[in-house]
Amino acid sequence: MQTGFDSLRLSQSLRSVLAEVGYLEPTPIQRHAIPVLLAGKDLIARANTGSGKTAAFALSILQRLDVSQRSIQALVMCPTRELSAQVARECRKLGRNHRGLQVLIVSGGQAIRPQSEALARGVHVVVGTPGRLLDHLKRGNMDLSKVTTVVLDEADRMLDMGFQADVEHLLMALPDKKQTAMFSATFPPSIEELGRTQQQGAVRIMLDEKDESSPVISQQALVVSSEDKLRALYSVLAVEPGKPALIFCNLKASVATLEEAMQRDGLSVGSLHGDLEQFQRDQVLAKFRNHSIRILVATDVAGRGIDVKDLGLVINFELPAQPQVYVHRIGRTGRAGGVGRSVALVLPRQRKKLGAIEDLTQTAIEVTAGIPAGTPDLPSLRTRLAEPAEMATILLSGGRKDKLRPGDILGALTGEAGELAGSQVGTIEIHDRFAYVAVSRTLAAGAVRRLNKGRIKGKRFRATLV
Repeated sequence: MQTGFDSLRLSQSLRSVLAEVGYLEPTPIQRHAIPVLLAGKDLIARANTGSGKTAAFALSILQRLDVSQRSIQALVMCPTRELSAQVARECRKLGRNHRGLQVLIVSGGQAIRPQSEALARGVHVVVGTPGRLLDHLKRGNMDLSKVTTVVLDEADRMLDMGFQADVEHLLMALPDKKQTAMFSATFPPSIEELGRTQQQGAVRIMLDEKDESSPVISQQALVVSSEDKLRALYSVLAVEPGKPALIFCNLKASVATLEEAMQRDGLSVGSLHGDLEQFQRDQVLAKFRNHSIRILVATDVAGRGIDVKDLGLVINFELPAQPQVYVHRIGRTGRAGGVGRSVALVLPRQRKKLGAIEDLTQTAIEVTAGIPAGTPDLPSLRTRLAEPAEMATILLSGGRKDKLRPGDILGALTGEAGELAGSQVGTIEIHDRFAYVAVSRTLAAGAVRRLNKGRIKGKRFRATLV
């Protein structure tokens, strides 16, 4: 099959994978960045979330990788655990034809010993957060002497979060002869300075944000009092009551308060904040991706790396202090040329902040004073929104290490004497030692019984609803 990637000088193996996963036409950032990266040049590029930047650098890394050498050849730094996991998934997906490829996530919130053991066995690509990467480096667990490519993904966000010293320490530990690529949605002076000191002759790619494949996001703001915020929020959610929505708050206490209020009102909601253990974060994200929960409330740090297909709505329940943070928040919708909607709930005293956001995004925000006339009262909105999610999530005690594949689990649920049709099984997300399986909520209890009674690949696994 001929695809738009044929002109980018990627290997036949990679082009075959791209066709298999449905990547037929490169996005603008991929068209411009892949040739530069394949040529081994340093790169600094403006790239929003959903622009296809992850595939751009992953493909370039994979093309230049020597899998026969069990050494770290590429290092990708990300601001959060969630984004690290997303990047690693993309590398594994696109590298499925690279027999023996080892991609390791090195981030906080998980035990350090398994990471150390994996590093000792040898890996090809390491993706992680600066703090944990530096921890391994100082412990002598990580040999970076063979690294040929280093990528700073969402570089502006990393520096905003206080990682600049860690990033610079890691870069100094790498060989002098290496390729350094930085991707950033915004370009504050700190990014420009980092590029000046850490790159040589870097190619700059500054695509017009109104490029045809850039996110198309309608931006609205409702100016309301604190007392009216919950009703305003519910009125926004009620426009498309069955669709997923991501809501941002500034503090984890605000996230907890809002989640509790929505749960009391019967809404299908979960939350992400810094107090969650990694397993809990993974579980919440899996349930949001597979539509077992409809609404996710998050802080900025916890919300980084959220990658949900067709997320149509992002709501700023609290307006962030910095316009750049607003840009990152709304970038979760309208991905890769899609159409998204962003709504900010703004207190009257915050109205002037909208001007700074408009200046940064070069886009007008449609501002409405107060809740529109004709909006139902709060009890009516609660009734409209209080519906259970379409799907439920089963946690299965086996995963990649048990050689399980999605087809094995699907077969166990839908094979002979199966209680479910294929259309009643949703996303199957397999991790190293466990898997999440989305099934129709009305049939979930029966699916759990079937999995607990049966075997998959001759083994018994424990299934529970989460």
